Amino acid sequence: MNPTVWHHLNLCPQGDPGESVADAALAVRDGTIVWLGERAALPAEYATWPREDLAGAWVTPGLVDCHTHLVYGGQRADEFAMRLAGASYEEIARKGGGIVSTVRATRAASEDALYAAAAARLEPLLAEGVTAIEIKSGYGLDLASERKTLRVARRLGERYPVSVYTTFLGAHALPPEFAGRADDYIDEVCERMLPALADEGLVDAVDVFCERIGFSLAQSERVFDAAARRNLPVKMHAEQLSLSGGAALAARYRALSADHLEFLDEAGVIAMKDAGTVAVLLPGAYYFIRETQLPPLDLLRRHDVPIAISTDCNPGTSPATSLLLMMNMAATLFRMTVPEALQGVTRHAAHALGRADVHGTLAVGRRADFAVWSVETLAELAYTMGRPLCARVVRGGTTVYERPAYGLCTHESPFGR
Repeated sequence: MNPTVWHHLNLCPQGDPGESVADAALAVRDGTIVWLGERAALPAEYATWPREDLAGAWVTPGLVDCHTHLVYGGQRADEFAMRLAGASYEEIARKGGGIVSTVRATRAASEDALYAAAAARLEPLLAEGVTAIEIKSGYGLDLASERKTLRVARRLGERYPVSVYTTFLGAHALPPEFAGRADDYIDEVCERMLPALADEGLVDAVDVFCERIGFSLAQSERVFDAAARRNLPVKMHAEQLSLSGGAALAARYRALSADHLEFLDEAGVIAMKDAGTVAVLLPGAYYFIRETQLPPLDLLRRHDVPIAISTDCNPGTSPATSLLLMMNMAATLFRMTVPEALQGVTRHAAHALGRADVHGTLAVGRRADFAVWSVETLAELAYTMGRPLCARVVRGGTTVYERPAYGLCTHESPFGR
């Protein structure tokens, strides 16, 4: 790969606007950053390299979406409409709705159909600067269907310019064929599904939904023990609807992250801090289900627990494909600051994947994955809603996305005059 100096840019290498470098430059060779800093200080050895002028644009690390359920069949828009008309969750479930409907649609869909649907969700994320994403299984709930969804996730990473990390979430819900037999299903998850999928190289981490409508602490611990036998890191959906002690259990297993956390208490926060477990907040789900219990931001700040933000893209509680919108929601709903929100989708999100060595920051020796923004200030990333802000995405030093320069009511506009 040809060496390149990216220059005439404003650089935010650590995801913190307060640590930005004005009028900066990046020297990249073989996809790796070899120098970065003020443009005036560019060493002479790079002076003759080819240059890319970014015309004063802002540059941040590529964004990281660290919690998604991107691969699933069908949709649940009709259920959303039923809820708006007054139907209860129980009424919808009795009519075959809820997660069971997604499981049914996912099992019935071909791998190609799942791929096409997931790709349509992935593309808007990539156009917003995402260069790394986690994709969970959890809508198949049997070995063949979980394998199918994880294979689709791997395929997305092979065909799109994004690093995909797969998480096995077999313990997401109880499938219909195991109704009333949760312990038997956990046996299936731990003794058959996880070993098979791990042996096939389809699993990077293991997750469990620990909640009163999910799985108990004891059942979650069995899943974690099965992951430990395979040397796989763990994470947990915890304290979303009630305080169960899930975050403390996740911390005991040195989980990469505990996610949702609306009902998290101080004991759980302290346990997470001691374990280095990242708090992943999911404002899209909070908004969509009309939750009123706010996650404990003040406690997380007081104990210096790193906070990540993600889309939680899923059909039931967060059909969102905009990480920038999640930044806005985190700011407006959770009262997060702009630096917190930006670090939440860069450096802290990378920590939540266990890949802070690769993603989330820009530094010498790191791969040159970055986003170029058409903004005057980075506060616009959390402020603006609906207007595309990402001008270019660079992955490994190569431009993989560039926003079309459409002009309003010109021959260049796709909408005509």
